[in-house]
Amino acid sequence: MELAVPLASREARVGGRLLACFFCFFWLRVVDVFVLLVLLQSKIRNAPFGYLPLFPFTETGISYTSSFSRMAVEKYPNNRMLGHREIVDGKAGAYVWKTYKEVFDIANKIGNSIRSCGLAKGSRCGIYGANCPEWIITMEACNAHGIYCVPLYDTLGAGAVEFILCHAEVEIAFAEEKKIELLLKTLPKSNEFLKTIVSFGKVTQEQKEEASKFGLSIYSWDEFLSLEADQEFDLPVKEKTDICTIMYTSGTTGDPKGVLISNASIICLIAGVDRLLNCVNEELAESDVYMSYLPLAHIFDRVVEELFIFHGASIGFWRGDVKLLVEDIGVLKPTILCAVPRVLDRIFSGLQAKISSGGFIKSTLFNLAYKFKQFRMMRGAKHDEAAAICDKVVFSKVKEGLGGNVRVILSGAAPLATHVEEYLRVVTCAHVIQGYGLTETCAGSFVSLPNQMSMVGTVGPPVPNIDVRLESVPEMNYDALARTARGEICIKGETLFSGYYKREDLTKEVLVDGWFHTGDIGEWQPDGSMKIIDRKKNIFKLSQGEYVAVENLENIYGLVSAIDSIWIYGNSFESFLVAVVNPNKEALESWAAANGISGDFESLCQNPKAKEYILGELSRIGKEKKLKGFEFIKDVHLEPVPFDMDRDLITPTYKKKRPQLLKYYQGVIDNMYKSAK
Repeated sequence: MELAVPLASREARVGGRLLACFFCFFWLRVVDVFVLLVLLQSKIRNAPFGYLPLFPFTETGISYTSSFSRMAVEKYPNNRMLGHREIVDGKAGAYVWKTYKEVFDIANKIGNSIRSCGLAKGSRCGIYGANCPEWIITMEACNAHGIYCVPLYDTLGAGAVEFILCHAEVEIAFAEEKKIELLLKTLPKSNEFLKTIVSFGKVTQEQKEEASKFGLSIYSWDEFLSLEADQEFDLPVKEKTDICTIMYTSGTTGDPKGVLISNASIICLIAGVDRLLNCVNEELAESDVYMSYLPLAHIFDRVVEELFIFHGASIGFWRGDVKLLVEDIGVLKPTILCAVPRVLDRIFSGLQAKISSGGFIKSTLFNLAYKFKQFRMMRGAKHDEAAAICDKVVFSKVKEGLGGNVRVILSGAAPLATHVEEYLRVVTCAHVIQGYGLTETCAGSFVSLPNQMSMVGTVGPPVPNIDVRLESVPEMNYDALARTARGEICIKGETLFSGYYKREDLTKEVLVDGWFHTGDIGEWQPDGSMKIIDRKKNIFKLSQGEYVAVENLENIYGLVSAIDSIWIYGNSFESFLVAVVNPNKEALESWAAANGISGDFESLCQNPKAKEYILGELSRIGKEKKLKGFEFIKDVHLEPVPFDMDRDLITPTYKKKRPQLLKYYQGVIDNMYKSAK
């Protein structure tokens, strides 16, 4: 198989290695001189483009015998660490905080109580529920004692929770109060290993009686804290290869896979990200504040919070209700905000709707300010210098809507639409950057750089401490040795996972000679950044023999502002494509009003004229992007209800579950093919 020249090597080697690489590149007739110059330029510290220098994680001073919180409490004992909104008479008040010293003392007690239940280094502890201080405290207790932390997805049903409890051989499970019933429903199967349940809140007498039927011990949080108040357990010696967590991927098909992540993987990743932030002058400080609302059961939020703990910064938790998230942000006033594209899409749509309803003068003023600042930023001006007056007069209200202090917004987990990213870079008065990574790579492997508008629509260059290469995929016509290198993204380095738990066969499929094959198709950009353009597995053949890269098409059609989401379907028995579309509510209702069509959103989705309108918009973008004839969509079904996890149509990271979508919409698909013919 043809391999890409390692243009993505992340190791900061000396000149002799670069020279050797040059002759290798020349011999293989691959290297474009311009790209080589970018590569050489990027070796310079603080280079504006391309790759950042290697940062050995040994320089962090982190040892494998201590956790981040243990180190942080020594440096920042009185800093605010974990906060939540106090509820008084049913109303949410200000954030109340526990210091690093207070959190450490509680984690120490929890760790001793866990050990008193018979667990030791290498045992498994499950954590089930929405983000909260108790979640982090339990995780830190596990870290200190070398116990594998096994997150249980808050969005998964009892079936998947039961599978993980049994597969990971979880002996003790912590859960938020409202999840206790779901844990009890996994009995008696999970009872083969599960012996103790701890509620983050209270437990009822009925729950105690139910647990006792299976010989389980069940405690409230306060009860468990005092379980072994006077007993101290020695902390085990930990090695870098020791497993820190088994993080189960949601998966688009089949059972979840248990990803084994070591101490070294997390430390190496955090050291690299820390180095990157320092190089772009956005290093974290004790004064930084983070809003914790993305699931801690995902590696993305987990490593971000570990990074904040490492710096003695503050983490505030939301109330668990997406409708109240903006209010929580306004009270907490975070400085760093991580988000998934769906959240940023809602912010974008909300801003668009507010501007449109603000009247002619306000909307004109806003749009003029946007165009001017965008023009300046596209020509290299930093976002905070491009249009200071516009920021103060116009965009300050957008900033205040995000709490007023946000300086970095990081998007991950799924692709962020280019028009949304560019728009938010201009109006939020903050750096809006996009990252890419997988659970198997310990989250972020690429991240775009602040103030580099050329990187909009990309995931930026690789983070320090990893190697990256592209591998040709001939069946999809992606050539890693072409002038514009395209191919499957492969990653190597200490951030990689240690394998899939109990699935050596799957591990061997994706780990070849130390290189992890992501399954994602990337394209190197001239500035050293990576653009995700396709998914290797999401390819099928139409009846006329043409191959369709469906994920790439969905990204293109997703540029249509009148739709929120699209699922495209085709198979080898049909000659054309059909799609199920979630229209944008505001856009469809605005179109209906302009065309004299009445009815609520649901009835509009059933209107044939609305379908014609959406099909027309899809065809327009298809022609604009010069799609081939067989890549055009011939029929659509307008679905007013967004694809959701309740119907098992998407994963917790909002990836489409294609087999489940087909099963759910099979009748709709059949009717579209029948009517289109």
